[in-house]
Amino acid sequence: MNKELVFLRTFAIATVVGITFITSTAFKKTGNQKFSEIDVERINIVEKDGTVKMIITNVERFPNGTDIINDRPTNEGRKKRSGMLFFNEDGIECGGFIYDGQKTENGHSSGLSLTYDQYDGDQVMQLLTQDAGQGDNRFVSSTLAFNDRPSKESQLKTAEIMKELEELGKKDPKAMQEKYKQYEQQGLIGGVPRVMLGKSRSQNNGLFLFDDKGMPRAMFYVDKENNAKLDFFDDKGDTIASFPEKAN
Repeated sequence: MNKELVFLRTFAIATVVGITFITSTAFKKTGNQKFSEIDVERINIVEKDGTVKMIITNVERFPNGTDIINDRPTNEGRKKRSGMLFFNEDGIECGGFIYDGQKTENGHSSGLSLTYDQYDGDQVMQLLTQDAGQGDNRFVSSTLAFNDRPSKESQLKTAEIMKELEELGKKDPKAMQEKYKQYEQQGLIGGVPRVMLGKSRSQNNGLFLFDDKGMPRAMFYVDKENNAKLDFFDDKGDTIASFPEKAN
């Protein structure tokens, strides 16, 4: 009986030591690991100090809601999509690549977006394509856009302001609009397009330029009838010159 107990104890100790050794050496193995194929739902690329620099994810594990990354909250209302998110050295989100596409009841809807953000702000450059079909109608638009963002913009402050405006809008829409303008004048929220290259919603293909208020000022494009045009506008959006000149 004593011999059996000694054997069992010795076997148990040896087993624990063996498992511990295998586990520790497996995780301490240095050098590059090579895989022919790997299936994964999400990958977090991190620095040695744990700062997340990039996330590659499927739809389900896309961060939003109450998720915290680099000790900062994520965009609560953002739709979950498959793609990538980028983070700078301070752990602040600075851009991303997302895409989706699916059939709808009577058509389809799909899109792709690659964006780069102003420091601690929203996107200043975006490559965007949209494709929406409904019955026999189909709308496709692909653009490269450059935007101006507010000088005092902050992601956390913007989220706080948007929540405030949302609650105010439920009670008093007019007061909400006035409050929005106040924050906009303070340089806290807003943002306007400045340059767009691609196909507009009116299905014109070309180069579109905007002033610092987001108003169109010049367009060089080919319209739906394949006519090449050059248009200039005043600060109210009225045409002041065109080439070729419009017929009377």
